Amino acid sequence: MSLVIDRNNELKELREQVQQPAFLRLMAQLISYLFHPLFIPVYLSWVLLKTKPYFFSSLNAMDQRMYIPRFAAMYVLFPLASVLLLRALKFVSSIQLKTQRERIIPYVVCMIYYWWMWYVLRTQNIFPSEAVVLSLSIFLASVGGLLANIYMKVSMHAIGAAIMCSFITLLAFTAGISAGVYLAASLLLAGLVCTCRFIASDHTAIEVYGGFLIGLLCFVIAVLVS
Repeated sequence: MSLVIDRNNELKELREQVQQPAFLRLMAQLISYLFHPLFIPVYLSWVLLKTKPYFFSSLNAMDQRMYIPRFAAMYVLFPLASVLLLRALKFVSSIQLKTQRERIIPYVVCMIYYWWMWYVLRTQNIFPSEAVVLSLSIFLASVGGLLANIYMKVSMHAIGAAIMCSFITLLAFTAGISAGVYLAASLLLAGLVCTCRFIASDHTAIEVYGGFLIGLLCFVIAVLVS
């Protein structure tokens, strides 16, 4: 690790990234976009729908139509719109949030959205317990990510990948799904996403592995307190 003085006379870490072939970097960037942490909750809500069809059929017509859009709005639309607004107001220089400082406000904003989503799911009593656990783990992960951001630019993709693996594991034991297929797929995707972050970003090993550990611990806490 090297330390340099930037143009603002601030001491910063110089991150050296090994240059990978262009095609490999393109594929890594594409996978990183497809499995961005903003999209993971929507994917998992769809998995929950497929593994618990009786839950979906018990909802009224309006709740059935709004099930996926509700998750997409709170976990994708609102956070993304907030980051775009911050970009327009020049609070951040890029929607990719490349520095620790730029991630502070988005973390706080997302924490508000995620807490509200957990509160709504918990109080409505029409959603399965797995959905409540998922929403709580996402909120806790945003808190853990913000705290870790004080010390390092922790990988948000790795946090999302850990929650994905943990949630599929929970479903394997509670929903009676084919554990082997779903667990293997989630582990493969988690490993792929984390590897892509090494290729397509300047994350260090501790930031990626640390992010995965944060996501795992937050999910375990969510299960224990739910």
